[in-house]
Order: sequence, then structure tokens, then C-alpha cells
Amino acid sequence: MADPASWLVAEPGWDVVGADGKHVGQVKEILGDTDKDIFNGLAVSPGLLKPTKYVAAELVERIEEGVITLTIPHEQFDHLGDHDEAATN
Repeated sequence: MADPASWLVAEPGWDVVGADGKHVGQVKEILGDTDKDIFNGLAVSPGLLKPTKYVAAELVERIEEGVITLTIPHEQFDHLGDHDEAATN
């Protein structure tokens, strides 16, 4: 297992896995205020033709180089709300 990393080093394209180890998607956007070091969550793309999901910071278990692990299994990820991209623009 790699060393944990700060949310500030996370990048779009990193893999996102559920607590069960199953791949759920890739980071599309990291949401937060870097000036105040406040991490709000992630916009995660589960794949083509599927809506981007919003993952609240509370659901992030661990951030490692290249991969983010959630506190929920992949089945629960599928039921998360869609990310409203207009709200972050």
C-alpha cells in the first residue's frame, strides 16, 4: 500500500475505487478551496455515456498517488447524485 497523499496533489484522471476494491471511475475534477485547504469532494466520471457523480469529501477513505479509495462499495457509488457541473463553473 502506498503512502497517503493530500487532496491537493490529486489530479483528474486518477482512478477511483470503492471500499470493496472495485473500480468505479476516474477523477474528473477535484472540488475545494485550495487557498483555505478545504476539500469538498470529487466529480467522478464512471465512463462514457454515464453522468458524472458527485462524491462528498466524507466518502473519501484514502488518497494515494494515482488512486482514490472511497468508504462505500461500488454498488453505493452507483446511487450517488449526479455532479452539477454548472455549479462549479
